[in-house]
Formats: sequence, structure tokens, C-alpha cells
Amino acid sequence: MNDFCCISADVKLGENVKLSKFINLYGCSIGDNTKIGAAVEVQKNAHIGSNCKISSHTFVCEGVTIENDVFVGHGVMFINDSYPRATTNGVLQTEQDWAVERTLVRRGASIGSNSTILGNVTIGENAIVGAGSVVTRDVPPNTVVAGNPARVLRTFVGAVPERATLSRQEAADIEGARLRMADSKAASLLKSKEQANERTFPRS
Repeated sequence: MNDFCCISADVKLGENVKLSKFINLYGCSIGDNTKIGAAVEVQKNAHIGSNCKISSHTFVCEGVTIENDVFVGHGVMFINDSYPRATTNGVLQTEQDWAVERTLVRRGASIGSNSTILGNVTIGENAIVGAGSVVTRDVPPNTVVAGNPARVLRTFVGAVPERATLSRQEAADIEGARLRMADSKAASLLKSKEQANERTFPRS
């Protein structure tokens, strides 16, 4: 331990692990060549594989297993208790008062910044979780998910989805959907204003 890192004696570090400042590690294991960013906490009984990148301000709680070659963005929060409480019968809870809900992140997956990963889920091999997502259920392998709650946007073959540009028809379909949504919102707003005017100035 030094002025900028707190690493307990029971932490198992692989070879060539890169540790940034202001980290807190205890009772966990980290595989070879993995990089841990600044202000990251990894709790006991959490396991991070080899060749992973855990970006700054991420919290990896007890019960999380991250396999090899996984990317975790900035500020990702893992959760291991669906119904947390501070006390039981007016007394602060201890480890005996709740059960850890485990999370598994399969090899090659990527989790975007500011995502929240609830317990009892598996993120499949090579899956991609979009930034800001809330993952509440299993993510199939080779899929892209995003949103709150996270939903499947697309699937792909291989380890990396193609960065293909949209066809003219796909772009037109997306733009049409956007305009229809905007028109619907505008119509709803206009109707609300008309109703408000009728209440203020009733027709004779």
C-alpha cells in the first residue's frame, strides 16, 4: 500500500498487470497483462482475467467474474444485490443477512462507459453493451445491446461487428422514423395546447 493505492496482501496479481493511482483492491484476482484504471475498486471474490482493460472510476463488486480480453469503460457499476437494505430489524446488516448475486462477463465482451450491470446476469462472449445502458437480463453472445433496460439492437458474426455504413434505404427508413416521431410529439403538444385554451377560453 502507498499514498495512492490500497492493495491488500490477499490480492492475486498476474504478470505485467498495470495499476493506476487511487485504486482499492482486496481479496480479488487479476490476470496477466490486465490494465486497471484510476479510482477503480475491485472487491473480494471478484475475478478479472487476462488482457482486460478496466477503465477509471469503475466498481467491480463481489461475485463478478470477468473473463479474458474484456473491455470495461469508465464509470461502470456492477451490482450484486437486487434488494439492498442498510439494516435488518434496526441493526446494520452483515454478510450473513444477504446473498451475493453473481455476474459473469464472457471473453471478449465490451461494456460502454457509465453502464450499470445488475446481478444474476451473464454478458455473452464478444457482446457489446452501449454506453449508459442498464443491463437487467442476460446478453446473448455476439450482440449489441443498449438502453434502459438494455435491448438487443443487432447481432454480428465473429469477434468484431463490421463498421458498415448505412445504405440509402436504411438511412431513409431511420430518418422517416425520426420525422414521424417528431410529428407525433408536435401533434400531441398542439393538442395539449388546444385543450388548455378550451379550458381557459371555453367556446360559446
